Amino acid sequence: MISEAGLSFNLIQTERQNHARELVQGLSLSEWDGIVTVSGDGLLHEVLNGLLDRPDWEEAVKMPVGILPCGSGNALAGAVNQHGGFEPALGLDLLLNCSLLLCRGGGHPLDLLSVTLASGSRCFSFLSVAWGFVSDVDIQSERFRALGSARFTLGTVLGLATLHTYRGRLSYLPATVEPASPTPAHSLPRAKSELTLTPDPAPPMAHSPLHRSVSDLPLPLPQPALASPGSPEPLPILSLNGGGPELAGDWGGAGDAPLSPDPLLSSPPGSPKAALHSPVSEGAPVIPPSSGLPLPTPDARVGASTCGPPDHLLPPLGTPLPPDWVTLEGDFVLMLAISPSHLGADLVAAPHARFDDGLVHLCWVRSGISRAALLRLFLAMERGSHFSLGCPQLGYAAARAFRLEPLTPRGVLTVDGEQVEYGPLQAQMHPGIGTLLTGPPGCPGREP
Repeated sequence: MISEAGLSFNLIQTERQNHARELVQGLSLSEWDGIVTVSGDGLLHEVLNGLLDRPDWEEAVKMPVGILPCGSGNALAGAVNQHGGFEPALGLDLLLNCSLLLCRGGGHPLDLLSVTLASGSRCFSFLSVAWGFVSDVDIQSERFRALGSARFTLGTVLGLATLHTYRGRLSYLPATVEPASPTPAHSLPRAKSELTLTPDPAPPMAHSPLHRSVSDLPLPLPQPALASPGSPEPLPILSLNGGGPELAGDWGGAGDAPLSPDPLLSSPPGSPKAALHSPVSEGAPVIPPSSGLPLPTPDARVGASTCGPPDHLLPPLGTPLPPDWVTLEGDFVLMLAISPSHLGADLVAAPHARFDDGLVHLCWVRSGISRAALLRLFLAMERGSHFSLGCPQLGYAAARAFRLEPLTPRGVLTVDGEQVEYGPLQAQMHPGIGTLLTGPPGCPGREP
């Protein structure tokens, strides 16, 4: 399809973790029109961080990037699919939709989140930062990767069976103008036949006829084999929303059976259990004292790397936050900071989010929620309607920056689905510094 659209390309197969990051660090970007990963979200994370590791990062980060989904989560592809006006899709249908949009051409500004970890190292996220239930499921389900997207269904079932809560502190700088309400913006689904391979009247992206082998690239790396484009295997399609009976019961967890230790993730000593905690009472936001966790020294500079944009909204980790920040402390089931609309190809976590809204969308679930209620939230997330359920433990805020301080000794933190060091972290949104190949937007309208 890509060849028939008249697009010239060079196919490079990565051979190890961070191979793509190394490749783009040494690439002569002026000879290329864009970089497209045929992968899940992890490979694009490598590409973007490789571009921002370059001395010329200010120009390099403008290189258009795109994705053809061949992973198990495919969150960004799900957001691109929605932006293009298609109805939700998985597997081969999602790959076909994204391929058609790529052939149509057209880019969109992309927000990137700068994440500073406890050690002072910094990485950039285009997708999400997760702690608690979401990150537990993501990492625990790695062993089931052969199942494709079904790995998350199995991981969710196991996670619900051994539900944990985590004590922590979430602080954030509220957005100047927040979305009116976290409700989905409906768009009219489009049939594949509506898309042609003819570019829009807007100036299309020029595609130079570059057919080069990897040996031509100025990279001191082993030569990866060039693979001819083939037909990928369809990914398994398994929906959580199987049309089962309506879940009964209230939002509280009082009726749940006692929680057992997680067989996949050892419970930390003295780890709180969801059934033993009442919901955290709401009150005036306060900025509590330091948690006592190992933090960088107060004079440590945020973002030890000299590359990438500076985080002017973030004081160093371990130092007090400005008075205009809001702080929440308590027991959480999960905390999710997400940039685009989708957490997975079929999970719309922030239905109102846009690629370039300049916001990080914070979602959290406090302790006290029952397993049935948590499952109900994730079922509703397939349609992006979870905020309309009225769950008292579910919280949301739009922010420009945030700080997360886990107070539970052990746990899992992920950035774009990749596990990072556990400990306090903070992040700032950098609006529209990247460019995402999205194709033309879909026509807004009402759902039929």
